[in-house]
Amino acid sequence: MITIFLQAPAGDGGGMTMMLMMALMFVGFYFLMIRPQMRKQKQEKNFQAELKIGQRVVTTSGMHGRIAQIMEDGIVIETLSGKLKFEKSAISRDYTQGRFPANAPDDKK
Repeated sequence: MITIFLQAPAGDGGGMTMMLMMALMFVGFYFLMIRPQMRKQKQEKNFQAELKIGQRVVTTSGMHGRIAQIMEDGIVIETLSGKLKFEKSAISRDYTQGRFPANAPDDKK
């Protein structure tokens, strides 16, 4: 019974079909996985290159603060507990009121 399933099918041009399927799988992986990841890395690199003093940011570990100093080997972030030095790659996103509306200060009095 098992020998029936293990026998290779006799086909004409089966190798060409297999190569076409492999090529289609590679193209699918490229557009679904590789290309979006490359785009995300490019956006992150541009964001880190455009950091400015006084900008409010959030680190990858969740630390919120304001950029106090930018150096070649890192960034000094001022938090409520003092100043801390981080690598540029540790800055994950900008802290804006549009992104975090629940933490926005109330102007109503």
